[in-house]
Amino acid sequence: MRVLVTGGAGYIGSHTSVELLKEGHDVLVVDDLSNSSPESLRRVAELAGRPAEFIEANVGDAAALDAAFVSFRPDAVIHFAGRKAVGESTQLPLLYYRENVAATVTLLEVMAAHGCGRIVFSSSATVYGSASEPPFAEDAPTGATNPYGWTKHMIEQILADAAAADQELAVAVLRYFNPIGAHESGRIGEDPKGVPNNLLPFVAQVAAGRRTGLQVFGNDYPTPDGTGLRDYIHVVDLAQGHLAALARIGEGAGCHVWNLGTGRPLSVLEVIEAYQKASGVTIPYQIVARRPGDVAASYADVSKAERELGWRAQRSLDQACADTVRWQSNNPDGYAG
Repeated sequence: MRVLVTGGAGYIGSHTSVELLKEGHDVLVVDDLSNSSPESLRRVAELAGRPAEFIEANVGDAAALDAAFVSFRPDAVIHFAGRKAVGESTQLPLLYYRENVAATVTLLEVMAAHGCGRIVFSSSATVYGSASEPPFAEDAPTGATNPYGWTKHMIEQILADAAAADQELAVAVLRYFNPIGAHESGRIGEDPKGVPNNLLPFVAQVAAGRRTGLQVFGNDYPTPDGTGLRDYIHVVDLAQGHLAALARIGEGAGCHVWNLGTGRPLSVLEVIEAYQKASGVTIPYQIVARRPGDVAASYADVSKAERELGWRAQRSLDQACADTVRWQSNNPDGYAG
């Protein structure tokens, strides 16, 4: 299959590109490199034994996207590209609506013009908001508490409406929880620009001496150790979930939604402890006040993905931490090094 991967130079996109290439698919990455590095794609080629094609472009650029479809003729799209920082989205909401929502509309229009009828969309557990209690099943009420979350929610609605109007369009919406870890080789991993927005890369940078300590936001939640519970999924398991969804929607049109997670919630302190064990480094942390909008627990009901995709997360928190240590040790400055 010929698969166009938007945002394929990024964290999840690069790991998914490796899995696609290893499975024999041809890959074209379209990425504007605003939050990624071309070095990741060089390493993707190294790990997969062959390269992905690459076009540097923003998905919202209709002319560049049209040219990519003309030259590559994709059978399917996996759509990762977009902005993803919750805090930034509250400060720059119009940027998020343009880069995430408007760009996805452009992508769907170009797909339709070229007769490409299969798309896997990178959504998020943020769409579950606070309207229901975990574990979240795919039919739980959805909403959002910030512009980033609303962009995911809106795109899901756009995809559902597009699939309802076009009987040839097959859509997979993948709601995933907290991606962690790195490729076991240590050659590709998460390389956030600026201050990391997620727990494990921040912990890794503290362990590597790039940051002095970690803030734990609240230890008075109704959880076993008082810190927030989250569903952490290894990035390679997540990548393989995309391939399973891509194969499944090849069986017929319509819009399908699946959670990708482990279904096993872990606390902030458990993640810190596991990373200390993997790295042999003590992680200094300070308990501070809760952040507005944070919830006590967020984790997946993954039974639908197991039943319909034949997919299940295989890798543990310990393995994710060991792989992150390997990535961080080999690349102390990320791809810039």
